[in-house]
Amino acid sequence: MILPIYIYGQPVLRKVAQDIDAENYPNLKGLIENMYETMYHADGVGLAAPQIGLPERIFVVDLSPMASEEHPEFADFKKVFINAHITERNGDLELVEEGCLSIPGIHEKVPREGEVIIAYLDEELQPREERYSGFMARVIQHEYDHLDGILFTDRISPLRKRMVKNKLANMEKGKVACDYKIRTVR
Repeated sequence: MILPIYIYGQPVLRKVAQDIDAENYPNLKGLIENMYETMYHADGVGLAAPQIGLPERIFVVDLSPMASEEHPEFADFKKVFINAHITERNGDLELVEEGCLSIPGIHEKVPREGEVIIAYLDEELQPREERYSGFMARVIQHEYDHLDGILFTDRISPLRKRMVKNKLANMEKGKVACDYKIRTVR
């Protein structure tokens, strides 16, 4: 089922998400399927539970549509991160443009570390701790930020923040157009 994506200004996007009782979570598999379906419908590569109104520590990522000769490792990168916690960030800050399904129409260069270690439960509820670098690390950090109530616009330079201020204010007022199902504040 395609769910509405919560847009900038929705309070749930600013909450710190809580770990879930994954073994007893009602219809966890259904939630994961709905998150993937919602993400694909919106042409995203990642989606966090707060973006669909749930302040819970779960996000999905699928980089397979971006696989190429240059990045064959993306072909098999479809993952669910449950109760995710980044335990380490390493490397120089890299400035790369990002966008977000919850902030449609805005793309900005965001500084992020080049490598992360993340502990989480996979879709089979098996504990994992993995190291990611490059674009994979960037996508994971972006989605992980949603779990901590952080949006990519919080990480951009003060000048760029001033430049997008009016667009964000309009989103908070419900003035936004999307090709996918959304839920605005008003």
